[in-house]
Amino acid sequence: MRNNELNDRYVNPYTDFGFKKLFGTEMNKDLLISFINSLLSGEEVITDLTYLNTEHLGTSEADRKAVFDVYCENNRGEKILVEMQRGEQRYFKDRSIYYASFPIREQGKKGEWNYELKAVYIIGILNFVFDDEHNDYYHHEVQLIDKRTQKVFYDKLTFIYLEMPKFNKAEEELDDMFEKWLFVLRNLSRLMDRPKALQERVFKKLFEAAEIAKFSKQEYDAYEDSLKVYRDWKSTVETAEFKGHERGLEEGEKIGLVKGRKEQTIEFARLMKASNEPLEKIIQYTHLTEEEINKL
Repeated sequence: MRNNELNDRYVNPYTDFGFKKLFGTEMNKDLLISFINSLLSGEEVITDLTYLNTEHLGTSEADRKAVFDVYCENNRGEKILVEMQRGEQRYFKDRSIYYASFPIREQGKKGEWNYELKAVYIIGILNFVFDDEHNDYYHHEVQLIDKRTQKVFYDKLTFIYLEMPKFNKAEEELDDMFEKWLFVLRNLSRLMDRPKALQERVFKKLFEAAEIAKFSKQEYDAYEDSLKVYRDWKSTVETAEFKGHERGLEEGEKIGLVKGRKEQTIEFARLMKASNEPLEKIIQYTHLTEEEINKL
């Protein structure tokens, strides 16, 4: 008998299971193609994708492993890495650059090679805000530019960041496929039916794939575990923030926030470890070292 704790009709895409269920499986590849094309504003039209291995080592087996959420290649051989950033990380931009180095370096060829590279896209769906100055600016598209001319210096490396908490449009305000996709990602687990504004075939398929009642027992159990990790993480974040704000004024509050975040990270790592999450994933989510995690 299934646990009645899951009262939502549709899967939460911010969970590890939910995100990969919708965007990381061959049978739902057309969902990912539609989502990526909507981000590129019609500038690039992707007709097909091939999923690639999501686990990558550095230059040697002793290097730290990188585990991607979704990694694929389009019909032109360009690499696309899609990451769901569920919580704020101090060095998330550094992490994006580091992850971008893998699809770049892997294009190197032995022997004769002229260094020509295929384009690389890093897409980050962020469940937090990193730009507090522009409340209406939630779709960041970043490339290397010449600071003097302000012209793009290299157009084969693109970082796309979506600050999801800033997107607050209602169903009747949605103008295009890009906004429809953001609306789905932001609200899917809270919906009870497919909105009238989302009548395209791709959304019909998405809502069918996201319906929890249609999961196999194995899928349901995996989602329940993934949802527990997500809820526990969210709870520790809220608790840490509350404790941080309780510390007092100015400097005391700053110290409290730093300490609270560290406590939150350790507690979250402990919860993931208790749920038998892979070591690489715990490192990825918490940025703790293997030695620190083994001590928990």
